[in-house]
Amino acid sequence: MTYSHITFETENAIATLTINRPQVMNALHVGVIEEMIDAVDRVRDEGTARVLVLTGAGRAFCSGADLAGGGAGGGPKRSGPPDAGSVLESHFNPLLERLFALPVPFITAVNGPAAGAGCSYALAGDIVIAARSAYFLQAFVNIGLVPDVGSTWLLPRLAGRARAQAMMMLGERIPAETALDWGMVYKVVDDADLAAATRAVAEKLAAGPTKSYALIRQGIRQCLDTSLSEGLMVERRHQLLAGRSADFVEGVSAFLQKRPAQFTGK
Repeated sequence: MTYSHITFETENAIATLTINRPQVMNALHVGVIEEMIDAVDRVRDEGTARVLVLTGAGRAFCSGADLAGGGAGGGPKRSGPPDAGSVLESHFNPLLERLFALPVPFITAVNGPAAGAGCSYALAGDIVIAARSAYFLQAFVNIGLVPDVGSTWLLPRLAGRARAQAMMMLGERIPAETALDWGMVYKVVDDADLAAATRAVAEKLAAGPTKSYALIRQGIRQCLDTSLSEGLMVERRHQLLAGRSADFVEGVSAFLQKRPAQFTGK
């Protein structure tokens, strides 16, 4: 696929997907989502990237659905009353599911405002690094809609029910520093330092035990909704898989030989 709305590159096992519509604060429509899905599928299928970084071009991470460009519609055509959820089913939600299911770590570098669907994609990262000027916004009530793209599942788990509900019902901007205090992001850095801070984390993950990372991502997601006993069984199954990896053998050997491990992601 030729990309018109994003840029995508892989270098030194780090894949970087940049939403590239700075003139509209990286607003999303069906065409943008289709390109993002294609890029994420390449990360999943090509096996050359060991970490994915998602960010935005210009001064915004993503302002959400492009209302002027059909972002809140544009899904499969249906007869009868309008269905604002159809494009979620056909495009926005499949992208989120793909990001969660990636076999490699996923970092979001939130370089500016992250609103609506953009807020969901920003907070979906395994590690979220925000520029100090960034903010997070659930503005759906301002146009008479409800939060979507996983917001009502994700935000209460990150910030707690009280804060998430107020954020959604009041439509207030949550500055990066507040998001850090609420547990929504991993780190806040000066705007000028965002690229370097993200690169440092990406390089560490790209050189790490990729299979372990994949199992950690899966384990956390599964255990959020299980009992302690079920969570212990998830860990037991995942430890079986991790213990059969080449990186486990290398990690133990490196520990015993008192040298840095050289993980291959296998």
